[in-house]
Amino acid sequence: MSATLTQSVTDTLDKVGKLKLSGEEASQSTPTGQEEKRRAEASGYKYAHLLPEWHTSLKLPPLEPFEHVDPGHQALKDPAPRSFLEGAAVRDITPNVGTEVTDGVDLTKLDARARSQLALFVAQRGVVVFKNQQAFIDSDPRWQIDDWGSFFGRIHIHPVSGYAKEFPEFHLVWREESGTSDERTYEGRINNLTVHSDVTYELQPPGLTTLFLYDSPPTGGDTLFISQTEAYKRLSPSFQSYLETLEVEHSGVEQYERAVKLHGADTVKRQPVKHIHPLVRRHPVTGEKALFVNRGFSRRIIGLKQEESDAILGLLYDHLERGHDFSARARWGEKGTVVLWDNRVTAHSALVDWSDGIQGRRHGARITPQAERPFL
Repeated sequence: MSATLTQSVTDTLDKVGKLKLSGEEASQSTPTGQEEKRRAEASGYKYAHLLPEWHTSLKLPPLEPFEHVDPGHQALKDPAPRSFLEGAAVRDITPNVGTEVTDGVDLTKLDARARSQLALFVAQRGVVVFKNQQAFIDSDPRWQIDDWGSFFGRIHIHPVSGYAKEFPEFHLVWREESGTSDERTYEGRINNLTVHSDVTYELQPPGLTTLFLYDSPPTGGDTLFISQTEAYKRLSPSFQSYLETLEVEHSGVEQYERAVKLHGADTVKRQPVKHIHPLVRRHPVTGEKALFVNRGFSRRIIGLKQEESDAILGLLYDHLERGHDFSARARWGEKGTVVLWDNRVTAHSALVDWSDGIQGRRHGARITPQAERPFL
């Protein structure tokens, strides 16, 4: 499966001219990004070559449907489905969601059986935080993408985000060391919580997702994860039954428009799409049901009047965002942290809680394999 999926990504990129941009194109980064890159290179920053650029001639065709078979299915047949954790230091972050593994697992050494077990474990716990994984973070990016990421699904290339020049498959997170970046603090709001699941506007949104930081401030910038499985379970049975009859339109248009406003039209690698998904989805491996809506990309419930749709979606958004008793925080201040989550059953939000007085570059990469089309 890994080789097939890797070839699919490679073929797509080859068709459009692809990875290595010319020096002229590389120089078209936003002024802020280019200035930060020059400072980083001058200071000897180890990961300067992986800082984001936005303006590009890389244009991708629409995504084609593909058949996804989740590797977690193999672990269901395994007589010891958590054997990859033998000897590891493991603790649950909360009872309902989140586990931390501090020692005893080297992600770079996991074979196919262990990776399948990992996929099942992440599906069951929602999010798993691995500490002491500097070897993984410093691995060859092509291995991270083509071997690691492609094992879990077809790699998604974000349609509008900044990316490292030679690795468009990386979705980069970035805040400049000087304290200004695309991650604006508050922007006229009283808080900056943006609970969402990634790119749910795609026909086949992501499954098991990997995020790691090359550099981060000593404090701040945690990621909040919310169990959409537990959120569904908290609802009354009659309301659950009604929600299971509904479908929701998800849209990437607004994200596209914001990217164009911030960075210009030539930041766009693929045109925006809208797709309709069930409001409640079922995980293909665990069989559990989860809410599948988010304020960032869900737009309307099909077949309802606008006021009805807004009322129901608003209630569910508030339910997710207030669900402190079914959420967990992943902390990034410790070097060597790698976080894996199942995008089908968890929502998350970056916590942009730094102020001008907190200095430090925040820079990392997300590997985003697509999964199956949502179903109930």
